[in-house]
Amino acid sequence: MSDAHPNLIVDSPAAGTVWLVTEAMCAQSVAADPDFAALCALHDFAGQAGRLVLRTGTAGPEAWYGLGRTTGSVMSLRALAERLPAGDWQIGTDVPWPASGVALAFALGGYSFDRYKASKARPGPRLVVGEAAEPALRIAEACALARTLINTPASDMGPADLEQAARTLADAHGAELFVVVGDDLLTAGYPAVHAVGRAAAPARAPRMIEIQWGDPTAPVVALVGKGVTFDTGGLDLKPSAGMRWMKKDMGGAAHALALGQLIMGAGLPVRLVILVAAVENAVSGDAMRPGDVLHTRKGLTIEVGNTDAEGRLVLADALARADELKPALTLDFATLTGAARVALGPDVPPFFTDDDGLAADLAFAALATEDPIWRLPLWDAYDESLDSDIADLKNDSDGWAQAGAITAALFLRRFAPAGSWAHFDIFAWRPRKLPGRAFGGEAQALRACFEMICKRYGAPK
Repeated sequence: MSDAHPNLIVDSPAAGTVWLVTEAMCAQSVAADPDFAALCALHDFAGQAGRLVLRTGTAGPEAWYGLGRTTGSVMSLRALAERLPAGDWQIGTDVPWPASGVALAFALGGYSFDRYKASKARPGPRLVVGEAAEPALRIAEACALARTLINTPASDMGPADLEQAARTLADAHGAELFVVVGDDLLTAGYPAVHAVGRAAAPARAPRMIEIQWGDPTAPVVALVGKGVTFDTGGLDLKPSAGMRWMKKDMGGAAHALALGQLIMGAGLPVRLVILVAAVENAVSGDAMRPGDVLHTRKGLTIEVGNTDAEGRLVLADALARADELKPALTLDFATLTGAARVALGPDVPPFFTDDDGLAADLAFAALATEDPIWRLPLWDAYDESLDSDIADLKNDSDGWAQAGAITAALFLRRFAPAGSWAHFDIFAWRPRKLPGRAFGGEAQALRACFEMICKRYGAPK
C-alpha cells in the first residue's frame, strides 16, 4: 500500500482502539460498566455525534467516538482524524461501511495546508488500515492535490505554475503535454483565452494546456477546467471583499487535473484528454473592455457585457477544442457563478446536462460516494438572455438578474462537444472550518465523477 498519505498505515504493534458508538450503544455500555458511566458523566458524553472521550483500557488506550442517534454517514469520521490524539489507532467496532470508506474519510479529515507556516503541524493520529484501502488512498491523494492547488496563493500559482503542475502530472503517468503560450494563442486558434489573459502578460502570460494519455483507439474522455489563477474582475473590477479569495478561481482546473490523476493512476481503458485554460484576469491598458466583441475557436463571436464573466470565455475555446477530439464524454469544472451558491449553498455543487442517462449515472455515483451534487436544468426558455445585438451571443444575461447559474451553463452549451457533456459549477471552497473539514480549498464532485467513469469504462486496477 502506498505510504504517501501520512495518517494511514497498514499495521502497528501498539495501536489504541477506537470504539464507534451511537447514543443507544453508549447507553448500553454505561449501564454495564460503572467506571465508563462515571467517565461519561464527567465529560457529558452520551454518544453525541462528533464527541469523543478517552480512557486507558486493559489492552491500551481507548477512544469512544459518538455517531449520534444512528450510524449515519461514513464521512462523519472525517472529524475523528482531528479529534484523536497523536498515536496509532484502529477501529474496534463492526461498522456498516467498507474499510476503504473509513480510510478515505479519515484521510480527508486529516488534510492540512501548512506550506507557509514556520511552525509545521505536529504529527497527528494515524489509522491502521488494510491493503483493501489502497483505492481510498488514490482518491484521498487526488483530493489533496486539488485542495493544495486551490489553497496556494496566486503569487505562487499563476498560469506558469499551473502549467508546471500539469507537467508534473503528465510526467508521472507518461502522458503527452502540449502548451500554447501568449500571442501564440492567436495563431493556434484560442482567441478568447488570449483576450482574457493578455492584460497579465508578459509576466503572467495566458496559456492553453493539454494533456493526452491512454490508448488512442479507446473512448475519449475529456476533462475541461477553468484555470483563472486570479480574478480581479478585469475593468469591471470586483470590490475588495469579492476579490479576497479569488486565488481559488482556478478550482476547476485543479479538479480536472485531480480527476485526471485518478483516471491515469487507475489505468482506466480510456483516451484521456485534460484541457486547462490558464489565465489571470488582470487590469491593464491592454485589458478587454465591456462592449468588446471577441472571436472564439468555434467561430462564434461574443460581445463582452461584463469582464468579470471571464471564465465562460476561456471555457468556450477549451470546449471547442474538446469537440474536435470527438469525446464520448466531456466533463467541465468551473468556479463559475455566485448564483450557484445562492441556489444550493457552498456544500452542494450543481451540474447541468441534457443527457438524462448521464445525469442518472452521476446521481447514483454521488449517493454511492457520499459526494453531493444536484442537477439543475438547462432551461431552454432562458437561452434568449444570451442574445446580442451585434454578435452571435454575449457573456452576461443583461436584464436577467435571476438564474445566473443556468444562463452561464446555457452559454457553455453553445460550445460543448456533441457527445455526453456535463458542466459542474463548483465552489471548491469551504468558507468556515468544521471538524475534519479545514477552511479553504475543497474537492467537490471529484469522487462522484470518478465513480461514474469507473462504472462506464471499467473498474480501476
